[in-house]
Amino acid sequence: MSAMEEFGFNPLLDSRHLEKASDCLRTIAHPVRLRMVQLLMRGRYNVGELAKSCGVQNHMASEHLRLMQRAGLLMSRREGRMIYYSIRQKSLVGLMERVESMY
Repeated sequence: MSAMEEFGFNPLLDSRHLEKASDCLRTIAHPVRLRMVQLLMRGRYNVGELAKSCGVQNHMASEHLRLMQRAGLLMSRREGRMIYYSIRQKSLVGLMERVESMY
């Protein structure tokens, strides 16, 4: 029995999908961004809330959020003077759950 059969692996991804996966992993490969994803899995947050929960200054939280939003992982919604962030790519939740189960 091959490893593919034994572990139920899916067929290999084409290079376009591998590039997208690489971009996603590169984007979240930072402890602060991983923590933000964990928090956003539980609900929406604004920059100040995320900054405080992650122990970083607001401008650093904004930069991390901007990178993840530009990668299409997060979305934002303005409510009055506040901007709230939430997870856009639901597959990110599954990925984070896998990471949490590994460590």
